[in-house]
Amino acid sequence: MTQKPKVQSDYDTLGEADLVDLAKAGHRDAFRAIMQRCNQRLFRVARGVVRNEAEAEDVVQEAYTRAFAKLHTFRGDASILTWLTRITLNEARGRLRARRVTVDLDEIDNAQAQGRQVISFPSGADGEAPEAAAARMQIRHLIEQAVDELPPDFRMVFIMRDVEDCSINETAEFLDIRPETVKTRLHRARRLLRTALDERIESGMKGAFPFLGARCQRMTDAVLARLEREHGSPAEPTLA
Repeated sequence: MTQKPKVQSDYDTLGEADLVDLAKAGHRDAFRAIMQRCNQRLFRVARGVVRNEAEAEDVVQEAYTRAFAKLHTFRGDASILTWLTRITLNEARGRLRARRVTVDLDEIDNAQAQGRQVISFPSGADGEAPEAAAARMQIRHLIEQAVDELPPDFRMVFIMRDVEDCSINETAEFLDIRPETVKTRLHRARRLLRTALDERIESGMKGAFPFLGARCQRMTDAVLARLEREHGSPAEPTLA
């Protein structure tokens, strides 16, 4: 018989398996802890597909709601983050299919072949480095703009590999493509961004598309409120 995890006041200290078990039992704080651990990646993935921050939040909220409704089907064969990432990708792609958006993956190569510069970044001349915090903010802004200009398939590989640090195999699994395709698309995406990949831009990479602090809390609260409306009040934990 599987022993139920002990409920603790600090859900952040619980392991993933215990959090999932508590969330399945209806403890909203356990589901809150799961969301706060996963919000950053899911927002980045959703935004990478839909290229709009407000819609990306809607995508993640919808993904969480669907995940909650079928949480009992989660068996732990992969991490909860992997499971939620797949649901988020499916939701985001479904929205694009509804718009009937099509993108030619050879668009960038054709433009380059004709001598047009697709993306241009300032190189940062020697002796002109701005104050560090302001520079990082500007670099993040440039990265986000440039990434938004990439064709969707390049953009998703770039976000999964260079922003989220997913492995080649993880990225291939998430996007349902071959590992060799991941390598090819990442190479082409990096080539488009190569003028931006200096040390300062690399240092700002991990801060791109932030979804922490108040924004993270606001969306987490919105999801929990929606779940309560649609599924009733969850069981409140009895703290030890």
